[in-house]
Amino acid sequence: MNATLKGKRIVNLFLEPSTRTRIAFEIAAKSLEADVISVAEKSSSLTKGESLRDTARNIQALGADAIVLRHSSPGSAHYLSSIISVPIINAGDGAHEHPSQALLDLFTLREKLGDLRGKKITILGDILFSRVARSNIWGLLKLGAHITLSGPSTLVPKRFEDFGLRVTYNLDSAVEDADAIMLLRIQHERQTQTHFPSLEEYSKMFGLKVGRSKTNKNCLILHPGPINRGVEIDSNLADNEQSLILSQVTNGVSVRMAILHLYCS
Repeated sequence: MNATLKGKRIVNLFLEPSTRTRIAFEIAAKSLEADVISVAEKSSSLTKGESLRDTARNIQALGADAIVLRHSSPGSAHYLSSIISVPIINAGDGAHEHPSQALLDLFTLREKLGDLRGKKITILGDILFSRVARSNIWGLLKLGAHITLSGPSTLVPKRFEDFGLRVTYNLDSAVEDADAIMLLRIQHERQTQTHFPSLEEYSKMFGLKVGRSKTNKNCLILHPGPINRGVEIDSNLADNEQSLILSQVTNGVSVRMAILHLYCS
């Protein structure tokens, strides 16, 4: 145990469902000997009509030293950081960003691949509504990786090419020679209309399966979770030696310990 944050109060304010991120932040804070209070939407005064602003100000008044926020509205973490004085740590804001997930993904990739400059990374799935994709794109570009985006054309806008990325709607082309494939689930909860005919067709066209002829046999597989087995990935790939999915989860604790140490100690 590391007592870096002994006596500090960390409030996890998770206003969207979460398993991995919420628990990882809790374990990370407790590993640093902070006092952790977790608040879910249904147990908060937001259900009574209180604004996010007032909720956060009350949490600060109660002595919180930091707030870890997950919220459905893009920009919510930035908004709170402008009105209260304690650190706001973004644990995912709508379809905007998920910084801690990207940091643990980059850490996991560097563990296996070393320097990411010149490495070919494919991000496959629902790019349009994915905060994980956006944060990873920024991080991978910073580290010099070559990024390919793929998925249905309705979920992978061509405008992403303006960032210096490659966009393709052909799965074989997307995964050919990739050093790593980062899979994303379909973000049904953020979509207001149907973007492809059916999950069966999506799986047929863009699901990662054994036998994809042009996939590098040493290609690493990542997924931020939750996994929809049989849709974006077959179970035998999710669980094989190429998969780093559980390594991502494990690394999430260490990365979030580092974040809390940086902002709260």
